[in-house]
Amino acid sequence: MRIKVEKALVEFEPENDEETAALQKVWDIIVDCVKTNKKLVPVGEYIPVKRNMARFAIED
Repeated sequence: MRIKVEKALVEFEPENDEETAALQKVWDIIVDCVKTNKKLVPVGEYIPVKRNMARFAIED
């Protein structure tokens, strides 16, 4: 998955079918066309040399 950051905009570009399906699932959970959209909130820390993974919680 390619991630591009430009000022306050973050763009995710899947590079295979599995990543496309995962991004679609995240999109469907976060985006609600009728009600309020949800937010991704960082959890813990991101230290690539320790563990190269970032974790986010989904909040209403």
